[in-house]
Amino acid sequence: MNESEIRPKKIFEEYLGLAKKDAKDYFFDSEKEEVGCPACNQKGVYAFTKDYFEYCDCLNCWTLFVNPRPVASSFNEYYKDSPSSVFWATTFYKKTESARREKIWKPKAKLINQKLKQFSSHSFQIVDVGGGYGIFAEEMQQYSSKPILIIEPAEHLAKVCEEKGFHVTKKFLEDVSIDDLNSNRKCFVSFELFEHLHSPELFLKNLFSIMNSGDLFIFTTLSGLGLDIQILREKSPSVSPPHHLNFLNPKSVQILLENVGFVCEEVSTPGKLDIDILNNNIDQIESSFWKNFLLTSSNDEKEKWQTLISDSGRSSHMMIVCRKA
Repeated sequence: MNESEIRPKKIFEEYLGLAKKDAKDYFFDSEKEEVGCPACNQKGVYAFTKDYFEYCDCLNCWTLFVNPRPVASSFNEYYKDSPSSVFWATTFYKKTESARREKIWKPKAKLINQKLKQFSSHSFQIVDVGGGYGIFAEEMQQYSSKPILIIEPAEHLAKVCEEKGFHVTKKFLEDVSIDDLNSNRKCFVSFELFEHLHSPELFLKNLFSIMNSGDLFIFTTLSGLGLDIQILREKSPSVSPPHHLNFLNPKSVQILLENVGFVCEEVSTPGKLDIDILNNNIDQIESSFWKNFLLTSSNDEKEKWQTLISDSGRSSHMMIVCRKA
């Protein structure tokens, strides 16, 4: 898989341009608050500024995070009607739906089914937190014996999921109560949501409170210790304020989960795009080693390195399996 297959260069650059303008329009004058590391709550050390957002490194667990952080109410307005959010949820998704279904969601559904079999002999109801257009839910239906529930606060996205026949709870996860759910054994899933959260700890505490003993939570997010993010840093397209606020890593995400009360079963970095992302941003790379590698290595060499990066926990795409004891 290549990055251009799921994020075509022209449309992705248009999205990033809108996001950069939104960062100024929605947050330049917004109220901000000092926050500690979202994983371990230690004070961060200034790392860099990008599009009016300051990022810090935690020298205890190496989480990269935005601090100071605009207050939560600022993001509510932003996600409701900002040009970049609307563009991502409509134009971008519509134009890339077919490719993302084949390259991302079909393999993701197969992988989630494998994880369910690996970590439990029970049958689970899937609860998709931030279900978007319901593509994952559609692909997961072939593996699930129970109806899939979608939690999606965006009205237009919730409507799309309902039109596909899914039961949708139109709330943010933080507002969902145990009364909104049935008594089935559940596996909650969320994909590429964690990096957006204003407070990952609050999200996890609310999730923990509506889970039953034995329920699973499987999610993916960006690792700040991933190869492409470490090399590109503020020049990385993944470091994209105001959307991406938190870049945890295999160590720090376990610290956070265990502090909340979760049992962490597995943390992996099954990413496939780190080398390709670097190749697509080679003009932004300062390291002579990586520039030379990208310019002189064969496709076979690059594939071997990508496998090593993923297997060693150094990809920027991270997957976590945890449960409530």
